[in-house]
Amino acid sequence: MLEEVVCVAAVTVLGVLEQAYFSLQVIYARRKYSVSPPATAGPPEFERVFRAQANCSEYFPIFIVVLWVSGAFFSQAVSSGLGLLYLYGRYRYFKGYSASAQGRLAPLYFSAKVLWMLVGLSGLGVFNVVAKLYLGLDLLQLMTDIFT
Repeated sequence: MLEEVVCVAAVTVLGVLEQAYFSLQVIYARRKYSVSPPATAGPPEFERVFRAQANCSEYFPIFIVVLWVSGAFFSQAVSSGLGLLYLYGRYRYFKGYSASAQGRLAPLYFSAKVLWMLVGLSGLGVFNVVAKLYLGLDLLQLMTDIFT
């Protein structure tokens, strides 16, 4: 059973570590720019780091849910690969935004596309299981048969 989710679990742990790294960067920026909690305003350099971390944290629950749903109902391998791409995109987003507001855009669009792919695979996987259970149709198998 565990081998069916080990890759998704590994990507999840990596994502949690990435979130911890982003949080540490905010702590370092607070010290560097003398912005004491609970303040969230300061020099633009601090505010970019703060907003990058906050934005990544806002999307993290959505990422985790669709990663696990697509991994369980569609494909662990495909979902884990997309999960790694998403985490890479978010890392590039964080670094880009920390450097300049403009630097966030390309990685933001990239990670959003990957997230939408995970959403789509989640929906497709769940729909396929519902079709198998209640209609007796394995849509993914039918698609595989058509294209092979």
